[in-house]
Amino acid sequence: MVVAMRVLTVNAGSSSLKLGLLDGDEAIAEETLERWEGGAEPIRRFLDEHGADAVGHRVVHGGTRIVAATVVDDQVLAYLDSLTELAPLHQPRAIAGLRAALTAAPGTPSVACVDTAFHAGLPVAAATYALPREWNRQWTLRRYGFHGLSHSYAVVRGAEVAGFPPREGRVLCCHLGAGASMAAVRDGRCVDTTMGFTPEEGLVMNTRSGTVDPGLLGWLMTTKNVAPKELFDVLATKSGLAGLAGGTGDLRDVLEARERGDADAAVAFDVYRHSLVRYAGAMVAVLGGLDLLVFTGGIGEHQPPVRAAVCEALGFAGAAVDPALNAAASDDADITAPGAAVRTVVVQAREDLEIARETRAAATVTW
Repeated sequence: MVVAMRVLTVNAGSSSLKLGLLDGDEAIAEETLERWEGGAEPIRRFLDEHGADAVGHRVVHGGTRIVAATVVDDQVLAYLDSLTELAPLHQPRAIAGLRAALTAAPGTPSVACVDTAFHAGLPVAAATYALPREWNRQWTLRRYGFHGLSHSYAVVRGAEVAGFPPREGRVLCCHLGAGASMAAVRDGRCVDTTMGFTPEEGLVMNTRSGTVDPGLLGWLMTTKNVAPKELFDVLATKSGLAGLAGGTGDLRDVLEARERGDADAAVAFDVYRHSLVRYAGAMVAVLGGLDLLVFTGGIGEHQPPVRAAVCEALGFAGAAVDPALNAAASDDADITAPGAAVRTVVVQAREDLEIARETRAAATVTW
């Protein structure tokens, strides 16, 4: 008799902690702590109340060694901790979650499910920066990519919604939220992505600038005396939609201000849309065409104007959405226009399901 493995998913944010217990694909218990200091007590209390056979943790960065979901021991934990300087906002919180779970339930396997793993097999040409080879080798400089758990789930679920085989064909997955990235996936393998060595590269985002000419950054530091720490803080937290339109950078606010005639908001949305179009076109070129277009994440799921803008730009590749279906889409939905060569779908972001799936696979031997 096969017994289902109940998995506690742990998603430690910059200040919050999200816990969920999954039995199969069913969430049977959930809890969110808006202010979490990294202690083990919330996880211990959750486990005492609900129990779990394994604990799956979202970890942003796995470096070059953790390229699949991995059961955590002292050696794995130390390696993940050593990557903190590559993801200083997210990695320490994930490490705190791992330590808390290992303390609260030392006999229950904890599994690190890393966002970078989905992109670990990028072709050399896509992963390599054109920097001195000695630098690349000494410091393992490469495009790591992020949002891998979301992309991994959305690509498979998107194919299911469209009625396609799960890991076949040319797929462009757009994870659009406060942070945003695209992944070009061919036959289940990621062959290119927009984020790079850090999550700052690529698309314009809520508060992140996305890709900026490195010569401009050097000019700001050497000619305008902008300190490196200030510069990188501005690029990450005061740029993007927030920098162009003011406010928090929430796209909903930008769109409302644009409707009121706010010129800065109009420019901000145009820059945002142009960034999406530019990178979407590049991803389709890398794929050599397109079979399936997937939207996920807060913006990808809830902003029909954004989906319409991307699909309109990809009309040359065969993408088109039905306006009524696009406007009415909620949860998982096919919004393809009749006769369109490319299927376009919306997928609800469910990183918890991907974490649980990967945790069950990794923990099976231990369990």
